[in-house]
Order: sequence, then structure tokens, then C-alpha cells
Amino acid sequence: MEIFIKTVQLLLSLSILVILHEFGHFFFARVFNTRVEKFYLFFNPWFTLFKFKKGDTEYGVGWLPLGGYVKISGMIDESMDKEAMAQPAQPWEFRAKPAWQRLLIMVGGVLVNFITALFIFWMILFKWGESYVPVKSAQFGLHYHEVGKEIGLQDGDIVLTVDDLEVETTNDIAKFILLEDAENLTVKRGNQTVELSIPEDFDQTMIGQEVKNFAGIRFPTIVYKVVKGSHAADAGLQEGDSIVSVNGLSTVFFHELTATLKANKDSEIHLDVYRGDSLVSLNSQVSAQGTLGFNPAGYGKYVDVKIFKYGFWEAFPKGIDMGFDILIGYVKQMKLIFTKEGAKQVGGFGAMGKLFDGTWDWQKFWFNTGLISLILAFMNILPIPALDGGHVLFLLYEIVTGRKPGDKFMEYAQITGMVLLLGLLLFANGNDIFKAFIK
Repeated sequence: MEIFIKTVQLLLSLSILVILHEFGHFFFARVFNTRVEKFYLFFNPWFTLFKFKKGDTEYGVGWLPLGGYVKISGMIDESMDKEAMAQPAQPWEFRAKPAWQRLLIMVGGVLVNFITALFIFWMILFKWGESYVPVKSAQFGLHYHEVGKEIGLQDGDIVLTVDDLEVETTNDIAKFILLEDAENLTVKRGNQTVELSIPEDFDQTMIGQEVKNFAGIRFPTIVYKVVKGSHAADAGLQEGDSIVSVNGLSTVFFHELTATLKANKDSEIHLDVYRGDSLVSLNSQVSAQGTLGFNPAGYGKYVDVKIFKYGFWEAFPKGIDMGFDILIGYVKQMKLIFTKEGAKQVGGFGAMGKLFDGTWDWQKFWFNTGLISLILAFMNILPIPALDGGHVLFLLYEIVTGRKPGDKFMEYAQITGMVLLLGLLLFANGNDIFKAFIK
């Protein structure tokens, strides 16, 4: 069921974004009286799931969910319609339009995706606001992934700065290390300040070990609510209990408990629990998912959670800032793709599907949709033939030089671009398959 929900969310998100992207091309084409022969969600080799015609345009839904397309008359595209291109140019065709109009038609999809992302982030902040935990307010400090401990970090430390960049949230630590070529950490350890060196290529170590959560807020393991009928209920856990050990291993902090439970899936364990001032011993079964069946009290009472609510117009500039911050971070990540470990992490539709939760959460759904919209905008504007950016590159050349690239050159460029994109598609999705079934 979880995989089904993730798949539905991914398909819905991509469908929205593909339709909007192609509408961007369609809109400018119609503004400049350019004929659009087809407008399709998904590709339709050999057959089409659904189609109808209105005016000069055939609208339809294909069966291959790898994107979508608009077929614009008089344009060399993935259809490679050489016969039509061999005929004299007609007034309604793309090739008959001035270069500046063709440029707007080509950037229309990217422009709409970019605007869509900013609009989504605006609405997210208006509807739900935003919240975060300043790391400096963490009463019990932070806990760290094992790769962090290899460079000297200890659970309970609070990272204050990465080089000269001030750390505000736990996500900042990994982000600065990966994207800013950082060399040093300034850490608060008890009442002392400690300097730690970041080894060369530590970012490759993090990527290679697929570190998802480099640091997290540390808080005590206190039971807030026991789920009825769960293993925790059967064992006799009660609200307010503080779990201090499992099978003799310390689990004073919640991240210690979760790690220990995952190591004891489908097993019976012995719990030591403080109930008030009394130490109580309990036995419990651990589920196949590595859980007992209770909700922890969380870190809310041990940290200063910053919560911000915005009015409709107040959220607008904040949404723009969020969009640009995410885009800049994504662009900086591109350098990691050209490293050995980074290339292994390139993912396709499987990786995109993992962005979504196994349960439906509208806030996360729209955030991920905004994120993917930015990614689509950026990837499509890359100067690669067969992408919008490739066409834009040739149009800019035409505008600057006054010379239009020949149809034969455009044909070969389109074929080259399609081969490159197909290779990237196979590589990215091959990585997903390798991780899912082999690794």
C-alpha cells in the first residue's frame, strides 16, 4: 500500500508539472499564431489511451509516463518529421516566426515551471507557515551519523559553524559540508569550544554511504502515548515511562532506542523503564518494522521551536526566497554528479518516488511538487540538443549572428541530444534498479 501511495503521488505530481510545462510552450505558440498539432500528457508510441481534437490541435494522454510533449508545426523536434520540414515554410509554422518569438515559445515551459514552483512555495507558507529548531537551543545537543563520529563528532555536541558559515538547523551541517567545500567545524562540547578538521573528500564519504540524516536533535525516550493493541501495550508500557535500556544497552535518548529496535526486529527484548522514581523491568516483542507501538514525547519541551505564520502577501517574498534557496542548492549539487560517488547516486523515477511519503501528506506533496518543478525547469534549460535549452542556445546564436542554423545541422543536433538523454535516462533508472534489487 505504501508503494502504491508513493506511486500515485509521483504520477499526480508529474502529471500536473508536465501539463503546465507543455502549456507554457502552447501558450506562447498561440500568442504568436503558431499552429500546435498535438498536446500530450505522457508519450504515445504505437497507441494512445485517450485523445480528441479541438481546432487544429489534437489533445491526448499517452501510455508511457516519461513526460509529455507539444508538437509545433514547422519545428524540428523528437518527431523528426523530415517530410513536413522539406516543404516551403507556412505563415503559421514555428520556422516562419521571428527569432524572438521562437525564443519565447521555447522558454515558455521552463518559465511556467519556475513560476509554478514559486507559487507553490508561496501557498505552502501561507497555508502552513514554517518552523524549525535552532541547534543552539537543543538542551541535550545533537546526535550524529557514524561518519560524523569518524571525524571526531560526539553525540551531545552542537555544531556552531562550518568554516565561517553559522549553523541554524541540523540540515545546515550536511548542506554546508557537501556544497561549500568546508574544511573545519566549530563545535560546542559541554562548556568547551572544540575545532574539528573535515578530511579531504569527506563529502565523497558521505555520498558513498548515502547519509540521509547526518545530525538530529537528541531528546530522552519518554512515552507520550501507547497504541492500543500494540506490542508496547501488551508489555505494559504506560504514558510517562522513560525507557533507559534495551537488553542492557543504554537507550536514554530516542535515537538510541530506534537503532536498537531496528537491530532486534521480530525479536523479544528486555526493557528497563523508569516509572516515576521506580525502575521497572518489562519484556516486549519488536515488530517486523523495528517498532514497539508508542509515540514518543518528542523534543518540543527540550528545545525552542521557532514557528512562523504568514499572511497572504507576507508569504509571497518568503516563497520566492525559499524557491531561490532551493534552486541555488540544487545547482551547487550538480558538481557532485561528476564525482565517482556522486554518479552512483544519480537516480530516476525510483529516486523521485522516494521523495514522497508512504502516507498522504498534502504539505509534503506540494513541497515535493515545487521541488520537482524547479528541477524540471533547471534540467530543461540546460544547453543540450533535444531539450528546451538546446533550442534556446541555437536561437540565441541566430539572434546574435543573424544566421540561422541549417535544418540538417538541427536534425543531427536533435538526434545527438536524444541519444544523450536516452543514455542518461537508462543510467539513472539503472541506478535505481541496482539499488533496489542488487545492492
